[in-house]
Amino acid sequence: MLDYLPVGLFGSVMGVTGLSIAWRLAHLCWGVPEMVSVAMAMIAVSAFALMVVAYTIKLVTAFGAVRQEFHHPIAGNLFGTVLISLLQLPIALAPFAMPFARAMWMLGAAGMVFFAWLIVIRWMSDRQQVAHATPAWIIPVVGLLNVPIAVPVLGLPGLHGLMVATLAIGLFFAVPLFTLIFSRLLFEEPLPAALRPSLLILVAPFAVGYSTYTVTTGQSDLFAEGLFALTLFVLAVLLGQLRNLPLACPFRISWWAVSFPIAASSVAALRFATAEPALVNDLIAAALLALATLIIGWLLVFTLMDLRRGGLRALST
Repeated sequence: MLDYLPVGLFGSVMGVTGLSIAWRLAHLCWGVPEMVSVAMAMIAVSAFALMVVAYTIKLVTAFGAVRQEFHHPIAGNLFGTVLISLLQLPIALAPFAMPFARAMWMLGAAGMVFFAWLIVIRWMSDRQQVAHATPAWIIPVVGLLNVPIAVPVLGLPGLHGLMVATLAIGLFFAVPLFTLIFSRLLFEEPLPAALRPSLLILVAPFAVGYSTYTVTTGQSDLFAEGLFALTLFVLAVLLGQLRNLPLACPFRISWWAVSFPIAASSVAALRFATAEPALVNDLIAAALLALATLIIGWLLVFTLMDLRRGGLRALST
């Protein structure tokens, strides 16, 4: 029975998929070997399939644990990682299985819109505690920013309205949620060590927001440049905050929370370097791609090593 399996482990799929997309853009921008992107996509698809099977077993054998996790004020938000995986994977799958990629994206888009609606109702229906305002709160609603990104790749016509709506909702809610979480970090007790990796999620609204805005509008204008500048600033601040993390707490599954934001930042940097050709932009994009590759590769190696030594239960505690 896999009652201990955290749904947040789907965040690893998001990170590896994001890295695959980044290397795909590097192939298009600089002509690097496409095989790197394909290899990352294969790892992401395999990880997603394994996670779906494992979490389905948990759903069947420990439904009470799943229900408890869904209603948890922090962990419940991480169910959005499943849906974001469904929105990101089609970008990697499109060149090989377009009909399947489109079906996966449609499922993810419908689920993401419904989940965001449900979580906002939950927040407004019950009194919330400031201590529960962690970076994971960004995932359910700001996660809508992931909906438009795959649309051009999948060649789906007539969805401009949905793209604009999810872009607007995601950016609108990003402002109060970021403010609330930042205020909690300033005036409340520090996050527990196990949750500190999730701080990097605060980069995602700006990094994904840049990609989504440029995909939706078809241009990189002043507002888009502002989103990218915020991505770099917030990333620089948070990487400094996390530099001593390995000394603060042992390796856990929660460390995968850093993977998708850093991958999304590298994707945004590559898109910016393509839209605004300049040596400095290429250097920033190359540095972020290298950083994302090193971090996600490190996470993969440590996860496999610890799984071999102590099993998934030890990493989930």
